[in-house]
Amino acid sequence: MEYRNTKRWGDRKALFLNKSGNRLTDRSIRRIVEKYIKLLSIRERISPHTLRHSFATHLLNNGADLRSVQELLGHKNLSTTQIYTHVTMDRLKAVYDRTHPRA
Repeated sequence: MEYRNTKRWGDRKALFLNKSGNRLTDRSIRRIVEKYIKLLSIRERISPHTLRHSFATHLLNNGADLRSVQELLGHKNLSTTQIYTHVTMDRLKAVYDRTHPRA
């Protein structure tokens, strides 16, 4: 099976396919997210990027190393992935302040 967008994706195989067997587009993922937000009657603004950010933050908060998260997110530069560490550092400081006897 051939995939569209071969210039952009090269020979990498798609994990998620649409009904036609082609890789999902950014827009189709946004439509899926919007569909389930409506079904769940969620009023907060949630986007695919929100889910991506939550995914990375949860990985880092639970001990994943930065390089692994970088690879999973497809970032070329580690500095791009380091954006997600600010949430982890805030959480770490809060835990430290709450539990350290001399905090």
